Amino acid sequence: MIEKIIQWSRTTEVNDAAIRLYTAFDNSGPDDPYLASTFTTLNAENLKLTQVIRRTKAESELEAKDELRDDKVRALYYLLKGFLHHPTPEIRLTAQALMDIFNKYGLAITGESYATESSLIFSLLLDLAAPEYQEAIAALSGCAELITQLNNAQGDFEEARLAYETEKAKEGMVENASTVKKQVVSIINDKIVVYLRAMIQVNPDSYTAFAAICTQIIADNNEQVKKRRQKPEAPQPEEVS
Repeated sequence: MIEKIIQWSRTTEVNDAAIRLYTAFDNSGPDDPYLASTFTTLNAENLKLTQVIRRTKAESELEAKDELRDDKVRALYYLLKGFLHHPTPEIRLTAQALMDIFNKYGLAITGESYATESSLIFSLLLDLAAPEYQEAIAALSGCAELITQLNNAQGDFEEARLAYETEKAKEGMVENASTVKKQVVSIINDKIVVYLRAMIQVNPDSYTAFAAICTQIIADNNEQVKKRRQKPEAPQPEEVS
């Protein structure tokens, strides 16, 4: 008998299984108007799921890029703070001049919204790029390198933010991942599996071969899910609504 796909499959697992099922029907499915209509619906819902997954991935990458630029802001702060205790008075004065610039923004910028933090980092970098501070930056070992790294991290963040906003725009009003996943699972379990279970009894010659392919696809998914569930693990990003 064809298994139903396990409800607690990950969003990405359901997405993959639905793609494989649709492809199987498209390649070798029986000539059945009901199945044709149902698989068309499945494909449409699964495309929504793909969009949500892409958005979630883009959001995760955006968060990682934000954390990276935060690290560079902190690194610059602690570098300057360290130089404030340098035994050479000239170095201390040089560090203080740059720290005065940094203190206009402060470490608190790492807790601001994406947009506000970007604006403040751009302003900080612009201040530090002023000609009168280049000699001071060059005098403090590692300072120029950290400023370059912060500039690069900010650029990477803006690229990731654009990618995220692009995926969000494509997604439009699509529901959250959990809702769309449930819809895809319901089509597979309550319509396709139930129907094939009946039809292999009514007309085995026409439906058994295709049902066997669906059985294998779902069984492969469920086996993977069961193996993973044998040990505890942290929630996966794609399961976040």
